[in-house]
Amino acid sequence: MKYFTVLVIIAYLYAVHASVYLEEKFNDDSWEKNWIYSKHPGKEFGKFVRTAGKFFNNEEADKGIQTSEDARFYALSRKFKPFSTEGKDLVIQFTVKHEQNIDCGGGYVKVFDCSLNPEEMHGDSPYRIMFGPDICGPGTKKVHVILNYKDKNVLINKDIRCKDDVYTHAYTLIIRPDNTYEVQIDGEKVESGELEADWDLLPPKKIKDPEAKKPEDWDDRATIPDPDDTKPEDWDKPEHIPDPDATKPDDWDDEMDGEWEPPMIDNPEFKGEWKPKQIDNPAYKGAWVHPEIDNPEYSPEPELYKQKEICGLGFDLWQVKSGTIFDNVLITDDVEYAKNALAGLKETQEGEKKAKEEQDKAEIEAANEDDKKDDEDDDDEDDDDANEEKVPQVDESEHDEL
Repeated sequence: MKYFTVLVIIAYLYAVHASVYLEEKFNDDSWEKNWIYSKHPGKEFGKFVRTAGKFFNNEEADKGIQTSEDARFYALSRKFKPFSTEGKDLVIQFTVKHEQNIDCGGGYVKVFDCSLNPEEMHGDSPYRIMFGPDICGPGTKKVHVILNYKDKNVLINKDIRCKDDVYTHAYTLIIRPDNTYEVQIDGEKVESGELEADWDLLPPKKIKDPEAKKPEDWDDRATIPDPDDTKPEDWDKPEHIPDPDATKPDDWDDEMDGEWEPPMIDNPEFKGEWKPKQIDNPAYKGAWVHPEIDNPEYSPEPELYKQKEICGLGFDLWQVKSGTIFDNVLITDDVEYAKNALAGLKETQEGEKKAKEEQDKAEIEAANEDDKKDDEDDDDEDDDDANEEKVPQVDESEHDEL
């Protein structure tokens, strides 16, 4: 009984300290009051609509906001109570459904500090973190993880592949106070590591010694030409020779056509440029490695993870073909809460796949019916043409009433 009581107390204390800073499921049309469209000049922004899309598991529960206009920029954001990540995990999570089978467009979010003006948000607005999938043709199918450090946006050094099908997928970024991170897709880890190692946030710990240089007598040739090797006397042969089988045409006129010469062909005895054979270099010392020294500009940063202020999240995107649905947006310091928020994801995906299969089947059947109807119409037209050909021709002179 005492053990159970301790667990309850621990769970209560954890719940008290864990915080959810933003959770948006777009459950009704009230989202339009909280999310603000950008009015930044010079861009033709598209609109979002609340929908579950063309295929879904549960129409009402699966509704999110969908890009609705092709070849448009999208700029939509909302602000919330500011917080710092000092001493806490940061979890950014949301779902993306590219049901239009996207060919080129973003599916990521940007996290901002309180300097964000939602009505002025645009592609160059400073942000703290950019995270999520980006697809453009077969060459770009990646998960962006970009961190802003000292006003510089720094891309992750690793290539993380995103999902490129038409179903809902969850993207999760966890940044921890020990300066480590983890990227998850559908709740499964796909990448992790240290912030310092996987982003160029700090100067390198080591640099090449500017005073060091390769010794002049350093021989890094593994092999050398054999000084005792000599070229064979019969080596030099021309690359091309006159064709011995060619004959002068009978109608060739030396005075008119000039002196006849047989065409040239490749010489089968030609061996190319002679080079002495290679032998091991007795003076070989190996590849010279430039010695390194400690970088005087490097100093460790124990708080690389820390964001002093976060209070905004936005979608700042370009899409050639619209139809992406965003949902289940979450920012928290509770990893377990974020995990539990994805409890129904697998069921959603399975329901979507079943609905999509039924939809595709119905479309194929409808297309077959249309083809069948077109064939029947063509047959009817052929019959009409045949009947017209059977009508006897009438001599108009027999009916000339004038």
